[in-house]
Amino acid sequence: MLGQWDIDQAICVSHTSKENTVLRSGISPDKVFMVPNAVDTAMFTPSSNRLSCDEIIIVVISRLVYRKGADLLVEVIPEVCRLFPKVRFIVGGDGPKRVRLEEMREKFSLQDRVEMLGAVPHAQVRSVLISGHIFLNSSLTEAFCIAILEAASCGLLTVSTRVGGVPEVLPDDMIVLAEPDPEDMVRAVRQAIDILPGIDPQIMHRRMKKLYSWDDVAKRTEIVYDRAMQSSNTNLRYLTCGAWAGKLFCLVMIINYLVWCLLEFLQPAEGIEEVPDIGPLHIHSDSVDDQCEAQRN
Repeated sequence: MLGQWDIDQAICVSHTSKENTVLRSGISPDKVFMVPNAVDTAMFTPSSNRLSCDEIIIVVISRLVYRKGADLLVEVIPEVCRLFPKVRFIVGGDGPKRVRLEEMREKFSLQDRVEMLGAVPHAQVRSVLISGHIFLNSSLTEAFCIAILEAASCGLLTVSTRVGGVPEVLPDDMIVLAEPDPEDMVRAVRQAIDILPGIDPQIMHRRMKKLYSWDDVAKRTEIVYDRAMQSSNTNLRYLTCGAWAGKLFCLVMIINYLVWCLLEFLQPAEGIEEVPDIGPLHIHSDSVDDQCEAQRN
């Protein structure tokens, strides 16, 4: 397999993902780094008005597919509604499993307690999240799950399946984990409802600001890229790919080098105008037209 020989460094978003990558690909663990995802805490903020617990809203925002545990939701939602009369669900997302959720709602007459929003644009995710108390994630497999970070940043307590890298995402007091089993998920929802009065959304948001930052992710990613750039020339490693494949790869590399030399002769690099590095622009939307007009002039 070429992949394991063609990698200088690799980045995974969780320790579980790193372990799986190393086991499946045979890459040396020294070449694989864990850099988590993050969340824009300035965008995902709690509501200024704390919600009353007289009615508890459980929010689900997910693609409604098998991998995301939509079939689990079909079994969990009716049981939670039966056990807790003051609980209501808001389900955002679309997919082939949406039909099953609609059928479940009809079967158990839950039209007043399960609201189906359909696809939710990312710009509107916060407005949906802040209308709830608990975020429910039912994924069957997940390397990380940014949706959990967005919910926690909005001050929601999370109930999630214990799969993949999910247990690494939040501190234990900010998430209730369950096995991907309907009975255990109902148990986790019950536990979350019990501890909900002690959850302060503003405190949770401040903790998320300290835990996750895209600036930190960028710095850690840059370190990995620098390390990859500084690694020694390992082109001869292709020779170990097999009796013929390795030699074929080396031949392809030689041909690529000769083509590069020919192109360099026909049009030298110093004769090609470089695009100036102007850095990121932080301008208001109402001044975009002015900036474009100035550049044209």
